[in-house]
Amino acid sequence: MSTTALVFLEQSAEGGIDELSEQALSFARELGAPLEAVLIGAADAAPSAAVLQRIGAHGVATVHLAAHPAFGAYAPAAWASAIAQAAQSVSAGAVIAAGSERGNELLAHVAARTGRPMAANCIALTPGAPAEVTRVRWGGSLLEHARLHGSPLLATVAPHAVAATPAAAPADTAVAPFAPEIADADLVVRVVGRVPAAAGGVSLADADVVVSGGRGVGSAEGFSVIEELAELLGGAVGCSRAVTSAGWRPHTDQVGQTGTKIAPEIYIACGISGATQHMAGCKGAKKLLAINPDGEASIFASADYAVIGDLHEVVPAISAELRKARAT
Repeated sequence: MSTTALVFLEQSAEGGIDELSEQALSFARELGAPLEAVLIGAADAAPSAAVLQRIGAHGVATVHLAAHPAFGAYAPAAWASAIAQAAQSVSAGAVIAAGSERGNELLAHVAARTGRPMAANCIALTPGAPAEVTRVRWGGSLLEHARLHGSPLLATVAPHAVAATPAAAPADTAVAPFAPEIADADLVVRVVGRVPAAAGGVSLADADVVVSGGRGVGSAEGFSVIEELAELLGGAVGCSRAVTSAGWRPHTDQVGQTGTKIAPEIYIACGISGATQHMAGCKGAKKLLAINPDGEASIFASADYAVIGDLHEVVPAISAELRKARAT
């Protein structure tokens, strides 16, 4: 593939480049095409030298900075228009984004604008005419091999399916600002306010340790033992969809296909049966410890460590042993 591969980069809360976007850069580099990227920001936005250095480590020659007064807030149709205009200006043969909620939404908009097919949650891609992709379907229960016709090729990368590795030859990344043409209709749907998450603690997406509870916890009050263990391990508290549906925990704590996709060093699942949708969110975990009284629970098929027992006895026992070990 000789034409440019353009990658949409999401920015982290700290102003850097999101880890999933770095994974998308590594994925796009496998196309063997010159690599460029697009960032979207307010009129006075500009990536810092540290951010440019990090992008350059992936071999990105140019960052196209789409700057517009309306881009201070997220507006999917407007942002997609900017991505489509950047792709057209560089004659991109492929447009790649992370398979995050935002990445999937924006590339779907780009697909609608360009009349091209879009493949979500890819784990492998072979350029050609047509290109061939392998992607995750049905919450990770199967892999689909498909062909994508036309150009540009539009694809998002399944979270944590590709390692974010630097390029063999880093680039001295240049910034190319441009002012996209945005129609009023593109700003009809936009973010006008945010409700911040509760302060304190490590975020679910970034935690090295996640302790989750499912329906087996029994109640909102039952999560006290989950919270205690997570605190002792310096981790975050997660939960299954059944828990958020019951109102025991907020949706921001949900791990799964419709929640947060995580990749901790260890995931401790307590009272979670292992539904396909939940496992799709934690498949990036390096190790999985499952605690469940049902020895036939499907989660044990994916577990590295298994404890068959009542979480209300097992989890406090683990916490007690941790406190004892730290006291000696």
